[in-house]
Amino acid sequence: MTTLRFPDWRPLPPLQLVRLDWLEQAGVELALLRLDLVDERVSGNKWFKLAPYLRQAAEQGLEGLISLGGAHSNHLHALAAAGQRFGFATIGLLRGNEQDTPTVRDLRAWGMQLHWLGYAGYRERHAEGFWAPWRERYPRLLAVDEGGGGLPGALGCAPLVEQLGEQLPGIGWSGYDQLWAACGTGTTLAGLVLGEQGAHPLIGALAVPPGHGVEAMLPRLLAEAGHEDAGYRLLDASRGGFGKVDAELVRFMADFEAATGVPLEPLYTGKLLLALRDEVSAGRVPRGSRLVAVHSGGLQGRRTMEECLRRLP
Repeated sequence: MTTLRFPDWRPLPPLQLVRLDWLEQAGVELALLRLDLVDERVSGNKWFKLAPYLRQAAEQGLEGLISLGGAHSNHLHALAAAGQRFGFATIGLLRGNEQDTPTVRDLRAWGMQLHWLGYAGYRERHAEGFWAPWRERYPRLLAVDEGGGGLPGALGCAPLVEQLGEQLPGIGWSGYDQLWAACGTGTTLAGLVLGEQGAHPLIGALAVPPGHGVEAMLPRLLAEAGHEDAGYRLLDASRGGFGKVDAELVRFMADFEAATGVPLEPLYTGKLLLALRDEVSAGRVPRGSRLVAVHSGGLQGRRTMEECLRRLP
């Protein structure tokens, strides 16, 4: 591999107005920022979080990126796809023992070198000194935290707010009242808070249970960026745990997809929109409100869950 050249690729996610009975009954309008449509492989919010790290690697004369994730990781999937497309090296440090999943098969096909850390080894990823042996082994690669987290990832998501604003006239809106996004690490929401600069309230729908780090990560990222005003609130949308899927969620996704033609996945955007529906139906969103929700992609990870989704009524 040669020194990484930063790919000057600026995908523009479309904004789509959706119409649903429960929205019309509440007098609320909803538009989706379709990050799932930015690219077939480098999909969702992952590119926006990766781009600042790629720029860093290029500026430092490095050859690629090394990062962490599970056997269904959207982050590693997008990283491997970007590495294949733009010609830079990628290394994945994976949770657990070696598995054969659709995601892992893609990682290998796209040239990512994989190291399985086991479960105990993966739990050490936040420990001081975790990265030292990997940096020694791969000195020409930039280490990136799980999910593309950290301030660079957040800053990469901040321009989404400007892109959103540019597309409002296309759906006949002059503005919006709330911006909604799912939270796994809090990085994307932090970026949206930085992009909004207090212009609109943000609602983060937690895909992980409360107390799993998002509440601490968000203020830390914002403080690191010199941003004092929070401008957001968090809702528990986890439904009992990350990856927990129940019959109500499956039915909601099926109805939403049938009515709008928009595919969902059950870990992030499905739970985000179900939490939004519950807030709207409970009357906690004022009549006349215009809401934007971020569809963060992740549809590739749904492949492994299809059988589970079919079994639930």
